[in-house]
Amino acid sequence: MLSDLFANEIWLATLLTLKLATSTTLILLIISIPLGWWLSQSSNRLKPAIEACITIPLVLPPTVLGFYLLVLFSPQHPLGAAWVSMFDATLVFSFYGLLFGSILYSLPFMVQPIRDAFIKIDKDLLDASRTLGANRLQTFRWIILPLSKHGITTGCILAFAHTIGEFGVVLLIGGNIESETRVLSILLYDLIETNQMEEANQVATVLVCFAFTVLLTLSLVRKRENTTLL
Repeated sequence: MLSDLFANEIWLATLLTLKLATSTTLILLIISIPLGWWLSQSSNRLKPAIEACITIPLVLPPTVLGFYLLVLFSPQHPLGAAWVSMFDATLVFSFYGLLFGSILYSLPFMVQPIRDAFIKIDKDLLDASRTLGANRLQTFRWIILPLSKHGITTGCILAFAHTIGEFGVVLLIGGNIESETRVLSILLYDLIETNQMEEANQVATVLVCFAFTVLLTLSLVRKRENTTLL
């Protein structure tokens, strides 16, 4: 009976983790393509500051980011209070709070590969497309996106993987609520804290297998990219 309950607990945490990672990746994809294009083409003087803001989650301790999000999302803050007035529920310790946090801390993992892919595109191809009569949207759809597909794929894989493995931010703004915010990394922490080492080993094994799958997929994508360039 206990093993069944534990299996159910792992299953719920796995489903919630995949739901969070998938939602985060899809939203980031919509945000990162126009943002990455702007970063690759713009010479705006605010660009370095904007790039620094996007990159901050790479160097900032997750607990610091989680702390500020916790303050920002709390009902005492204007943003958190506005959310409560609109939806009659708090943003902290909820799936949507977790989703907002995931989007912020996984943003650089999606934007940077896409931006770099855009930078590598030969501008002569874009000029040729415009000369042949294609407008900006057609050029973007038929020239830029196909040439950037490996950068976009890499960004999606990295953002998805980073969301799966994040712990500090998730714990601070999501807490540990079953079926609501208890993702696999939080379940692992919970099991270790309660000295359920055998069960913790099973959850850790799931995360290791997932990390291996992600790295293998990335390797295959890069190998295919190098083969295409030859």
